[in-house]
Amino acid sequence: MYRRIFNWLAIFAVTLGLVTCSAVPNSNNIITTTGSLTDADALRNRGQTLNASVPNTKTDMFRIWWPQGFLTEENTLIAQIVEGWEKESGKKAAITLIPANLLDSEVVKALETGNPPDLLYSTTGDTNLFPRLAWKNELADVADVINPIKDAYLPVALETVNYQNGNFNKRSYYAAPIGQQTVHIFYWRNLLEEAGFKDTDIPKNWDQYWQFWQTVQKNLRSKRNSEDVYALALAMSDLGTDTFLGFEEFLEAYDVKILDDNGKLIISDPSNRPNIINALRKYSDLYKGGFVPPRATEWSDSGNNISFLESQSVMTVNSTLSIPLTQKLPKNKYNESSRDLYFNRIVTAALPDKPDGKVLKSILGIKQLVIFEKSKHKEDAKSFMKYFLKPEVIGRFIREGSKGRMVPVMPQLLEDEFWKDNDPHFAAVINQLLRQPTRPSYEAVNPAYSVVLERNIWAKGILQILRNQASVEQAADKAIADIVDIFSNWK
Repeated sequence: MYRRIFNWLAIFAVTLGLVTCSAVPNSNNIITTTGSLTDADALRNRGQTLNASVPNTKTDMFRIWWPQGFLTEENTLIAQIVEGWEKESGKKAAITLIPANLLDSEVVKALETGNPPDLLYSTTGDTNLFPRLAWKNELADVADVINPIKDAYLPVALETVNYQNGNFNKRSYYAAPIGQQTVHIFYWRNLLEEAGFKDTDIPKNWDQYWQFWQTVQKNLRSKRNSEDVYALALAMSDLGTDTFLGFEEFLEAYDVKILDDNGKLIISDPSNRPNIINALRKYSDLYKGGFVPPRATEWSDSGNNISFLESQSVMTVNSTLSIPLTQKLPKNKYNESSRDLYFNRIVTAALPDKPDGKVLKSILGIKQLVIFEKSKHKEDAKSFMKYFLKPEVIGRFIREGSKGRMVPVMPQLLEDEFWKDNDPHFAAVINQLLRQPTRPSYEAVNPAYSVVLERNIWAKGILQILRNQASVEQAADKAIADIVDIFSNWK
C-alpha cells in the first residue's frame, strides 16, 4: 500500500512535467513557460506552449501572470474564468502561466525593468513579496474594490492586506484576499494503533504532547525490531518555507513577541530572549534526540511530505491539506485503498496547547491578488479583480483550483456542499481556522519582517545548532541581532 503512495508521487511529478509540455486550454491568449522569462520578440502566435520563453512583454494588452497549476484542469479553470470575464466585460486579457517557484523572482525582474504585468496571483507572494511592494508604492491601492464587499470577508483577512505604504505613510488595501492557509498537524492513525495508542491518547499539554510522539517511535521500533521509523517529519533546513512556518508556531507557543500591535520591533525586549532560547531548544532537541529523520536538514518543502507519505514518519506539520489530498481520489473500485488512507488512516489534528495551557494561535497565510501601480490597464485589472471576487467565481476557483488546499476567507463560501461532504480533513481545518484563535503573520504588520523570512533567519539559527554545534543561546543571540539589523536597515 505504501509503495503505491510512492508511485503516486512519481506519477504526480510526471503529471507536473506533462502540464508544462502539453497544450494549454483553448484560448488565444494563454501562454505557459517552464523557464526563466525573457523578452520574446520573436513570439507572435498566442495559444502555444513554450519551453523557455514568454509572451512579448511589450504587448499593449491587459496582462495577467498566474502560477502554473500542477494539473491541467487547474490551468483550464483559470482560462475559463478569464474567458468569463472577457465575455462579461467585452475586454481582452493575455495570461501567462509561470511555474510557482519562478513566479516571484520573475516579478522582481519585471519590476526592475519597469514592465510588470497588470495583475498577479502568487501562492507565495503574501510572505516575501507583497508587503514590500506595497511599502515601496509598487502595488495599486484597491480599496475601491474591497470596501464595497468588505462585510463579506473575515476581519483577519482584511487586516492582513491592509498594508503600509512607506511613500505616503498610510495604510490601505493593496491586495484582494482570496483564501487562507496555516500550519496543520497530520499523523498516521494505523501507526499510532500499531504503537499501542488511539486518537484520544494524544495529550494537549505542550511537553506531554511532544513526549508522546517520542514514545510512539520507541514503541514502534521495539515492536518492529527496526530503526526505520521516526516520530516526527519536522523540516530543519533553510531550503524552503516549511522550517520557518513550523518553527514560528513554536515561537508563538513560547510567547515570543517580535512586533507590537503597531508593527514596532520589540524582539530585544529582555523577556523575549529566554523564550526564543526555549523555542530553539525544544525544536532542535527533537532532531538531536533522533526523533526526526537525519536528512530533514536537507529537505526542500516536499521532504516532509514524502517522509510522511512513505510512512517513514508518524507525524508531520504542513501549511496546506496537500498531504491527505494526494489520496482523495474519485470513488471507484480502483481507488479503494487510497480512499481508505484519506478517510480512515491519515488524520488532520489540532495543535497542542501552549506550555502555559492556553490555546495556541494559528499564524495565517492569506493568499492574494494584486495590481501593480505601474499597470497601464489599471481599470481592466480592477474590473477583472471585481469579477474574480464574485462568490460564484472565487468559490469555484477555491473548490476546483485549490481543491481544498486553501480555505475561503468569505464565510458564505463555506455553505457550499464541497465543504460539508463529511470530509474529516476539511472539518478539522475549518475548525482550526474559523473557531480557534488566529493571527496575521508578522510581515502583514511590518513589511521588514518579510526579509526575515526571505533570508530564513530562524532556519539558519536551527542549522547553527544542528550542524555547527552552536549553543541555543548563541543561535538565539545571532537571530536577534540579524533581525534587529534587518529592521535597522529597512527602507
